[in-house]
Amino acid sequence: MKLAILAGALPVAAGLVLSACDRAETPAELAVVQPADAWCRPTPNGRDVTGCYLTLTASRNDRLVSVSSPLAAEVEIHEMKIQDGIMSMSKLPDGLPLPAGEAVQLKPGADHLMLLGLTSPLAIGETLSLTLTFEHAGPVGVRAEVKQAPIAHGAH
Repeated sequence: MKLAILAGALPVAAGLVLSACDRAETPAELAVVQPADAWCRPTPNGRDVTGCYLTLTASRNDRLVSVSSPLAAEVEIHEMKIQDGIMSMSKLPDGLPLPAGEAVQLKPGADHLMLLGLTSPLAIGETLSLTLTFEHAGPVGVRAEVKQAPIAHGAH
């Protein structure tokens, strides 16, 4: 009888061991992304697009995969690069890589967020909400101040 009980317990114990190997990440293992210095440009008269900038630091390798705002129909993650003396801007279809422990700066003339289809113009001094979605970390809400870029930065 003891042998039958042990034989029945063996598959249960094996199942517990195997399920522990296929477990979800614990909160301590999840990526955490820290945003800093979020700001957006005011919209020029008659335009419904603008650029936004911030710095992101991830605790482990991660990727910014999408951004949304209640004030924009769409937010795209863009890169800017110079090729053959011509500056071009394009959407990053796979998002923005965030190497572990490195501050990734989205700034004028480089990688940035493009808000498209704004519901109203953005004026200096206002703030807007952005929701950042990552491959591993949970969503992060950010408040961005609307302000002019420092004079040294000419690109959007």
